[in-house]
Amino acid sequence: MRLRSWIGIAAIVMMAASPMGFSPAWAEEGYGKGEGHGKGYGRHGSYGGHGMSGHHASTGHLLRGLLMSQKEFGLTDEQVSKLKALQLDLDKTRIKAEADIMVAERDIAALIEDEKSELSAIEEKIKQAEMQEVELRMTAIKARRDAMALLTPEQRARVKAVHEKMMQQYKERKMEGHGMKKGGRSDKKETTP
Repeated sequence: MRLRSWIGIAAIVMMAASPMGFSPAWAEEGYGKGEGHGKGYGRHGSYGGHGMSGHHASTGHLLRGLLMSQKEFGLTDEQVSKLKALQLDLDKTRIKAEADIMVAERDIAALIEDEKSELSAIEEKIKQAEMQEVELRMTAIKARRDAMALLTPEQRARVKAVHEKMMQQYKERKMEGHGMKKGGRSDKKETTP
């Protein structure tokens, strides 16, 4: 298999190594919100420092991976065209939503810094930012469902098989990183003081 094909397949399952941990069934469960970077007032850090990972990021990985590995998954020209349209729509929505959320977070920070700000105004602005995140997450969930619906049962099974294989490899690497061998034994040498 060509390098590009492997890269595409790896992109499909990158979410296996992500903090939100997706189920092998590629369902909507397990998505998470990214945490902000730096110090700040909200989950997203100060002045809109947004760690925008989450379901929309994993859906983007899925779409890119499928498109990069279209031959390996046996995608038709029509499927490719529709997947590209889904990817473009998701990217546009994500870019706009992230900008809107960052603006809202800056507004929240300014309100918090102003001791004269009413708590109700702060609460309203926080709710506004949260609703923008909800809308983005729902857009990603719909895009994921739409993408999977475009695939044949055989293609979905292949995506699931690749995902499960990568999940297993990820778990094994994680265990090795913690000094564990299969069976739960540590391979680190014990030293006596």
